This record gives sequence, C-alpha cells and structure tokens, in this order.
Amino acid sequence: MPESGRGMKVRIRPSANLMRWFTPGLHVKRWLLLLFLAIVMISLAAGYILRDLYSASITFPSWVGDLTLQFLPRLVRALLFALVGVGLIVLCFYKLGRSILGPFLPGRGSSDRGLAEQLYKFRLLAKGPRLVAIGGGTGLSALLRGVKKYTGNIVAIVTVADDGGSSGRLREEYRVLPPGDIRQCLTALAETEPLMTELFQYRFGGEGALAGHSFGNLFITAMAEITGDFEHAIRESGRVLAVRGQIVPATLRDVVLCATAGSEVRVGESKVPYGIDHIDRVFLEPADAEINPEAEAAILAAELIIIGPGSLYTSILPNLLIEGMVEALRASPAVKVYVCNIAGQPGETMGFSVSEHLKTIEEHVGVTLFDYVIVNSNVGLPLPPSAVEAGVTRVGFDRDQATLQPVNYILADVASSQISTHHDPEKLSKVIMKRIWR
Repeated sequence: MPESGRGMKVRIRPSANLMRWFTPGLHVKRWLLLLFLAIVMISLAAGYILRDLYSASITFPSWVGDLTLQFLPRLVRALLFALVGVGLIVLCFYKLGRSILGPFLPGRGSSDRGLAEQLYKFRLLAKGPRLVAIGGGTGLSALLRGVKKYTGNIVAIVTVADDGGSSGRLREEYRVLPPGDIRQCLTALAETEPLMTELFQYRFGGEGALAGHSFGNLFITAMAEITGDFEHAIRESGRVLAVRGQIVPATLRDVVLCATAGSEVRVGESKVPYGIDHIDRVFLEPADAEINPEAEAAILAAELIIIGPGSLYTSILPNLLIEGMVEALRASPAVKVYVCNIAGQPGETMGFSVSEHLKTIEEHVGVTLFDYVIVNSNVGLPLPPSAVEAGVTRVGFDRDQATLQPVNYILADVASSQISTHHDPEKLSKVIMKRIWR
C-alpha cells in the first residue's frame, strides 16, 4: 500500500538504478567491459601463481579445499565464483556511486535519485535539440518549465524593456538591466532544492525600503555590483540555482519601450498597456540598440527557435525590434515557432485573432518569420472570474484569414486547467517536441 504524507518522496528502487547502468547511451558499458577484462587478467595471473604453488607440491590445510569448493566439479565452481564476482562488482558500483558522488547529486546524497538515473538524464538531455526561446514575463518561464524536460541545450533570450515594479526601481537606482524576467527564467530552469527556488521568488511585504522587492531581483543586482558585469551576474546566479541552460539579455543597451496610440505617445513598458483601447505601434529608444552578441550566436546555432507565449506588444515585439534580431532569425536554419496567446490582453490585444497577432508582428518587422504557429484548441475551459470581469476573450482562430499567411498551424489543447488564460508547460512542450521536433 503506497505511503502518503508530507515530506514523503517517490524513491527509485535499487533494482531500477542498477538496471539503468545498462541503458544505451550512458557511455558507461564500454568502461565496465574494460574493467571486467582487467579483473579477468588479474584473475588469470592469480590462477597461474596458484597453479605453480600446486605444482610445487605445497601441502595446504584441509580447510583450504573446503573454502575453494574442491568437492564440486570445476565447471560448477567456475560458475559459482563468476556469479559471486559479478554480484560483488555490481554491489560495489552501487555503493561507491552513493558514497563518493552522492553528496554532489541533487538532494545531497539522498537515495531518491541514483547516480545512474542522473547520468541517464544528463545524457538524454544532452541529445536534445539546440533550443532558443525568445520572450519575457510569465509566458516565457512557463515554456521553459516544460521544454527543460526534453533538452538541456536551452538558451532563453529575455526582453530588457521592463521598467515597472521591483525591476523598474532597481533599474532606475542602480542603472542595471531589469532583473525581473531574468529571475523568472532562472527559477523556471532551476534544478536546485525547491526552497532555494522559493527564496528567489520571495517578495518582501510591508512599507519599508524593501517593500515590493523580490529577493531574486536583489540577488542579481548585488551580483552585478560585485562582478561589475550583468551577464556575469546572470551566469553566477544560474550556478546558484543549478539552471539547465543559459539565460541571456536580448541586448546589453539600456532600452525604453515606447508606444503610439493615435496622437498619444507612451514612454515606458509599464505605461504602454493602460488606458489605451488600441496600440498603433511600439518602438525602442534608442532605436539602434543592437542585439547581444551572445544571443545572436545562440540564434545562428539553434535547431529550434520558439517565440512566445507572451504579451505581444510588451514581451514579444521588444525583442524583435532590437537591431540585428530579425536578421539573425532569418539567417538561422532553425525551425521557427510562434506560440500565440490563449486570451487577449487589456490594453494590448483585446479582440485580436491569431492572424492579427501575426499581422502585427509582420507590420513591425517587415517579414514573416515563422514556420509553425501553435494555437490553443481547448475553448471549453471557463475563463477566470477576474478575466471575465475585465472583458477578456479568447484569441480566435480565423481560418480563412490565417490560411493567407505562409505558415503551418497546429491546433492543440495547450491551456492550463488551473488558469485557463495561461499555457500549461507540460502540454505546450509536448506539442512542440512531439509534433514539430520529431
């Protein structure tokens, strides 16, 4: 009967851990065979020495004959000693793996995930596609939580136009790139203890100087002050959280997102979507902010590029408007995927259809970038009460207009059952890896 209760962990049986050593692709069996050959050679040497001792007519005590099973036929003795030897070797590898490398595995030596399981997972993820995810906010972090189970070759390219909340305050006071979206990506890709991840997401309450600040934002800012380099700070923060993949800013310039709505110009990402019925256009200041060379290299080397999900005007377009970004995407041989939002966003895309999302992107960057577009097909889930109150509706799939654009549409259930306006990381990543990357 399965056990339950707080703090209980699902344990992998020792037999499963032992069998995992023989799984193809671990790069272990060749060395096990070589070790076995070495043991055989040592055994032969010992056999030659014993043969010479027997030939020298040395008299052994009677108990030696019993210990070496002299009363059994030689073939039976050979099989028995071979079975005992193999069993001892397997047991020794299992115990050595836990004793020597256990402290360096997640969980600090706990037996819930053995060395063989860790090695198998590492090898499997290393074979995954070189994947680049571009975006920002909760949409990008949701995507990363899902795809990290299929590949370890992930580069998340994150927008740096955020100027609201904790990120905006730190950006203004310390002149650093906004750390908020980067923090969310770090925790999404984290492989460390859940408590550490929860710590990075912790937000201070009260009314003091720390009120509203996220611990992770403060940590990244402090690391940038210590290292003198924001990129270095992200890498070091990633080591603390043991992230699977890399996180790089889309640009290293201090950019401001601006938007036009009729004759009005809004300056600042946090001011763009509020009190506006429709955005005409967004642009960056300075307009010549160039792409981060690290992001460009990742795009050119990618096999699969995913843009979205995320706010169209404040998460997706701020990345695409960076000088050199579209050129790098067009030059990349990767399969390019756009994940369309499930629901419209007040002040940005209320009432938008899928084709209007694509048309807006094309109007801003001048070209069609995508090979595939993923559209949610599950329209049966009720919208959250807050979304209904705000007048939010689902993004519609206008088939007639959509077919006019040269992209492949994939309609699939990718909506979260908890928050139906958000994507489910598991569903979304499965669609990407099973139906696009095969």
